[in-house]
Amino acid sequence: MYKFRGKVRRHNQRGRKLGFPTANVNLTKSTPEGVYISYAKIKISTYPALTFIGKAKTFNEKVFQAEVYILDFKQNIYGKWISVKLLRKIRGNKKFKFVEELVAQMKKDEAETRKYFGA
Repeated sequence: MYKFRGKVRRHNQRGRKLGFPTANVNLTKSTPEGVYISYAKIKISTYPALTFIGKAKTFNEKVFQAEVYILDFKQNIYGKWISVKLLRKIRGNKKFKFVEELVAQMKKDEAETRKYFGA
């Protein structure tokens, strides 16, 4: 599986508004687009996560990046280094007609991730 590392940066904070705050990381290598069950490591701690790789088609984004949603994580990590290991692909990148459809799918993706980790 794929691994990448980068500094968490501010983007438009859309994930937070949708109920899924993410750590955004620019990608320098060509990681296949999609949604993945993953691990996120910050300093010496590792956390279960759900990671989106690609351009957010629903919002016509042009930036290819990683958006890492760390389960049950509430810390501010802007400017900190994060390492991400993709464990299993859940689905490909998809454009949703409505934001509500995207949020419903994200909730399903989160449930599948929690089941994978037994959480």
